[in-house]
Amino acid sequence: MPRSRQPRRQATLASLAAELNISRTTVSNAYNRPDQLSAELRDRVLQAAKRRGYPGPDPVARSLRTRKAGAVGLLLTEALSYSFRDPAAMSFLSGLAESCESAGQGLLLIPAGPGRDDADAAAVVQQAGVDGFVVYSVADDDPYLAAVCERHLPVVICDQPREIPGASLVGIDDRAAMRALTDYLIGLGHRDFGVLSMRLGRDRSDGIADAERLRSPNFHVQRERIGGVRDAMSDAGLNPETLTVVERFEHTGRSGHAAAAQALGANPNITALVCTTDVLALGAVDWARWQGIDVPGQLSITGFDGVGEALREGITTVRQPQEDKGRRAGALLMSPSHSGVATVEMLYTELSRGSTAGPAPR
Repeated sequence: MPRSRQPRRQATLASLAAELNISRTTVSNAYNRPDQLSAELRDRVLQAAKRRGYPGPDPVARSLRTRKAGAVGLLLTEALSYSFRDPAAMSFLSGLAESCESAGQGLLLIPAGPGRDDADAAAVVQQAGVDGFVVYSVADDDPYLAAVCERHLPVVICDQPREIPGASLVGIDDRAAMRALTDYLIGLGHRDFGVLSMRLGRDRSDGIADAERLRSPNFHVQRERIGGVRDAMSDAGLNPETLTVVERFEHTGRSGHAAAAQALGANPNITALVCTTDVLALGAVDWARWQGIDVPGQLSITGFDGVGEALREGITTVRQPQEDKGRRAGALLMSPSHSGVATVEMLYTELSRGSTAGPAPR
């Protein structure tokens, strides 16, 4: 009689349990709770499963049963590609991924790029199969953030926004760090300042930020860093209203290049450009070199973040622990003790005196 060409049916948890004359719970424990079985019994189950082509318990069914997805959702304020292009975001992502890996959790990236509406945000966030969210530096009016809060899952915020009910926070004192940097520049004799800033709101705006724009930015980090410059100026007897702030919607070196030109065009007396990120500072330094302006002889330029490229270029900057932020955010979210009680962790910063800041020209 010819042999049947029909493929052998793949084993299931139930059929494997019947073949071995054990309970289905015992088969499941061999995969999910190996400490509940003797080494000999577990080996017998796994060998039989391998022989029969049984892949193990269905992860989808398990997640429905346990109500655990086994993944952390990372909400980003930018397009997905940004997290793999921006050096500070890459460092944060690396630290968070390390934390997830240590806990045996997956990581789902949820890009909350500008220009999305509330319906898009709600759909994306509601479909995310995660056990909690890490929110990385989004605007306080971002629709994705509102959708995250409606999920009623554990949430850890990194940097911004602040004071979200029930959410924990990992961040730094941006205002104090920028004030210390500006105090350093004032000590070098600088009196005329310009600030190159990342965007202050979700709407597109490129240019000089007027008083009204500065009063109502939706990004806490930029607001506080600009505030730190103004605080230092006030305490030194300088008029903070003379501060020239140039905003850029796109966060690139090219943006820093163009913003530096606009700032000096608006106020040629500026002797120090204070950038709210290293990326903008690198662009500003490139512009100064292109113009034949000596840095720091004629113009001092500072950054913020302490990314690798800026440190290699000798940018005077504020170093912050981006990778450690990611680790701490992940560890805090996945901590067994995390039960919705908000925790705040403020990490250290350090002024790095590079070669791009010097005495003010006479």
